[in-house]
Amino acid sequence: MARALKICTPGEAAELVESGSTLVSGGFVGIGHPEVLTSALERRFLAEGQPRGLTLVYAAGQGDGKSRGMNHLAHRGLLRRVIGGHWALAPALGRLAVEEAIEAYNFPQGVICQLFRDIAAGRPGCLTHVGLGTFADPDLDGGRLNACTPRDLVEKVRLRGRDWLLYHSLPLDVAFIRASVADCLGNLSTCREAIKGEMLPIAQAVRNSGGRTIAQVDGILDHPLPPQEVAVPGILVDYLVVSEPGQHPQTFAEEFNARYVSAVPRRDFEPCSTPLPEGARRIIASRACDEIEPGAIVNLGIGMPEGIARMAAERRLTGNMTMTVESGPIGGMPAGGLSFGASEYPEAVIDQPAQFDFYDGGGLDFAALGAAQIDEQGNVNVSRFGPRIAGVGGFINIAQSARKVVFCGTFTAGDVDARYRNGRLEIVREGRVRKFPCQVEQISFSAAQSQARGQTVLYITERAVFRLGAQGLELVEIAPGIDVDQHILALMDFRPIVGSIREMPSHCFQHPHL
Repeated sequence: MARALKICTPGEAAELVESGSTLVSGGFVGIGHPEVLTSALERRFLAEGQPRGLTLVYAAGQGDGKSRGMNHLAHRGLLRRVIGGHWALAPALGRLAVEEAIEAYNFPQGVICQLFRDIAAGRPGCLTHVGLGTFADPDLDGGRLNACTPRDLVEKVRLRGRDWLLYHSLPLDVAFIRASVADCLGNLSTCREAIKGEMLPIAQAVRNSGGRTIAQVDGILDHPLPPQEVAVPGILVDYLVVSEPGQHPQTFAEEFNARYVSAVPRRDFEPCSTPLPEGARRIIASRACDEIEPGAIVNLGIGMPEGIARMAAERRLTGNMTMTVESGPIGGMPAGGLSFGASEYPEAVIDQPAQFDFYDGGGLDFAALGAAQIDEQGNVNVSRFGPRIAGVGGFINIAQSARKVVFCGTFTAGDVDARYRNGRLEIVREGRVRKFPCQVEQISFSAAQSQARGQTVLYITERAVFRLGAQGLELVEIAPGIDVDQHILALMDFRPIVGSIREMPSHCFQHPHL
């Protein structure tokens, strides 16, 4: 039976958000983010001063680091509480948290998108091991980002002889989601979207909370979709907003890239990649690439680890490994920058909560992630640096669960310049920031938890490689030409365990044009 579609303007959609309600937004960086809706809500608030006191919930970071995405909602008075997985792409939100203008939580991205399913199912929360020993653990910060935030959303429970974290459910009043098209029944399709995200559990959770789901689409079909192509059934969609031309880019970097929604062109396809330029990034990517075993299922984080995908393509290794992205793509070549979350020619794209289910259970053979601070115990911080809040995104899920974890980053930060000349690595310019404090500012990766699970953990820089051992950080490799005392120990706030040291493999310093 046909249903009457409720189509409204962006302004009318914004009017549906009442003061004091809880708003959930879908998306990953700029992929699948309902930019038309969040910008309309901002315009309403700036014009009317309404709505006020919202609780905002989102899993993946949504923004461009400037004005788009969650930055639209970063206004005093508009928000009362924010529960987010990643904050760096919305620095205006981070400033509100630092200024104690909002209650602010940073929970693992995978936990939040799985929590939507738990809310939909009427469960008390998301019960998981993810976050134990990190700042999300209530024994530490409980995911709180400032002093005004209460300790009321996560608790530690004992079940079957083990500690678990229970992230509490909460009712969701309004959902902003995005799809490619709606059909004449209101069913949504993601046919031109690079990911599915978590839009189905969001819509289910809001419906079962008695709320409303508003979907941004690029058009409405005059016929029903094939049932297998429906990402969200129309019974869960309350209102549709049709975007204007140019308001529905596939990512924040690209209007549309057919490779993100296309199958691999042939069985023997090997993606092309421009060789990484000489320097620290290439050295780190090359050494990290050595750690990927044939047939491995892989996740590569944003930033420095992105270079590993290019190095694997350069070495023609991509056919013997499967790269995945936490947003849902399996196989293909992960995209970077503001298209991060997409993959070129993926083999499959599943929804984000299902991807994290696989990760959390140990499905990843190898993960490469960034590292901003590493301490003598081997703990890693990527989430908080003084007044700057970056957030963890999927980092905790991935780092805590992969069988082998490689943390990648330059030895010092702030414009370090390292060059390989005449068989030696020369530090032409040292970075301004030391990255090896005695204790990290915030624990995003718990070395103690990792040791208990028996993970293999390496820390790879352009001049040295460390390993997580039973007693903490161990120096195991150095680059040719590097003086241990001058270029390593003098720049660390603690002395790592130094035993037998090997030289980093020579091929890590080679470039195709040499």
